[in-house]
Amino acid sequence: MTNVIEKDDKPHYTGHRDRLRARFLAAPDTLPDYELLELILFMAIPRRDVKPIAKQLISRFGSFNGVVNASPADLAGVSGISETTAIAIKAVQAAAHRLMKQDVIGRPVLNSWQRLMDYLHATMAHEQREHFRLLFLNKKNELIADEIQQSGTVDHTPAYPREIMKRALELSATAIILVHNHPSGDPTPSQADVDMTNAIINAAKPFNIVIHDHLIVSKNDITSFKTMGLI
Repeated sequence: MTNVIEKDDKPHYTGHRDRLRARFLAAPDTLPDYELLELILFMAIPRRDVKPIAKQLISRFGSFNGVVNASPADLAGVSGISETTAIAIKAVQAAAHRLMKQDVIGRPVLNSWQRLMDYLHATMAHEQREHFRLLFLNKKNELIADEIQQSGTVDHTPAYPREIMKRALELSATAIILVHNHPSGDPTPSQADVDMTNAIINAAKPFNIVIHDHLIVSKNDITSFKTMGLI
């Protein structure tokens, strides 16, 4: 009688997934970047060893933060990353931004300044094009709306004072914080930035709308016009 040796049909990575999930539940902050990324890839790629893909992503983009901030096109350029997987990774970024926004919306901005700075840096620091953002405040300085007014090229975004005032009046806003990003990495205001800010301040005066600040976001820093004495 021939002895039959039963083989385990489960893929070799199944046990690794179970162990990693258990470690995450026990101590989520202890996982290195590539293992946290593996957990996300588990859901998008159910039947494949994703550790090599996670390590390749970290190597390509430098960190977990670099991976989630990469564009879908750049993510898809990594072997093993489909459009569906790229969307799963970008959904993590969108969820993080949503959580941070909900921490500042409807709250007095001037009392939650660091939270606001963290939110703006997370949402704008890695953008490849300039975006001009408007934060509208009410009489209590609570953030009532957060909107991208214009998007431009890598080094220029037009701003239209008349359109900004129109939107402020629609929202019954009494103050505005201006924000835009510098993809170049240098948060130093240009003369054009200063001129644009002054034009918006002048347009706001007849409506008694205060421009609290103009913030320039770069990958490593945020510059405040108010702190620099430009407002």
